[in-house]
Amino acid sequence: MIYSYFSNFKAFIEGLVQQKNAVGFKYESAEYYLRAFDRFCMAKFPDETILSRYLVMQWAERKQAEGIGTCKNRLACIRELAKYMTGLGIDDAYVIPERLEGKTMRRVPHFFTKEELRAFFSACDRLKPCNRAKARQLVLPVLFRVIHCCGLRSCEVRLLRVEDVNLDAGKLAIRASKGPKDRIVILADDILQLCRKYDELVSRIFPERTFFFPTNTTGFYTCLIGAFDIIWKQAGIETYSGNKPHVQDLRHNFALVNVNNWVKAGENLNSKLPYLSMFMGHANLKSTDYYLHFVPEFFPVFKEKTRATFDALIPEVVNEKS
Repeated sequence: MIYSYFSNFKAFIEGLVQQKNAVGFKYESAEYYLRAFDRFCMAKFPDETILSRYLVMQWAERKQAEGIGTCKNRLACIRELAKYMTGLGIDDAYVIPERLEGKTMRRVPHFFTKEELRAFFSACDRLKPCNRAKARQLVLPVLFRVIHCCGLRSCEVRLLRVEDVNLDAGKLAIRASKGPKDRIVILADDILQLCRKYDELVSRIFPERTFFFPTNTTGFYTCLIGAFDIIWKQAGIETYSGNKPHVQDLRHNFALVNVNNWVKAGENLNSKLPYLSMFMGHANLKSTDYYLHFVPEFFPVFKEKTRATFDALIPEVVNEKS
């Protein structure tokens, strides 16, 4: 249990978290939203003891500038809470209908130029400590580089525990990720050396820390989106092409660059994509194939080579039809 709860739904929230943990789910990300819901109830419905439709729909109202994906995750936690309560015989707990938040449209990733990455990581390296996160000048520069160099999900890197990081063998143990599934990620030599130096420095501030990338408050960074946006602004990058950059684009960039490099080197994508899929923790190859739609937009080499292959196949197709 990461957080403390104070609303009239305290016992049910704690019971849900304990149940999820008992069957093997970490549930840390969900706890973040459950704590927010607990605070919402304390502020808006301090005397309410029934998880009514009115209360739940007030919580379900989509916030300004909130993405559908975030809204979906926020509502899913309360849907699970209501199901847990009805399972205990509380029939008046309102269960949010599936897909109430609408269809999730996959966002087109932002591809970083070398200049943008250089400016962003330079801004990371200029960070200063603050009261709420006194080691952030050590944590964030390495954390964002690990996402970028290893293609990790932001939730995977922020929930890494000290015992999950083997700095002798250069391995990260990603546990109960999307699925939930476990996998091993191998660190390249340069990022491994960076992590070793970081571990030496941050251990002086948090000698008995639980998480590899700690903060002063919750133990791990609950919201990397905000931290990324602040650093991006400090980097002074006022103009860019495509969608607004997002922390998850560091992971997408990892996939796009690898696919392009393989094409440039004349590698067989059919043999390479399964490795990329396993490395990134995709449930199936369909998730990895998604990146093939975007590579031509960012890399002319990919577009030229794939077009040449297509043109070479045209005579064969014509001959077969004739």
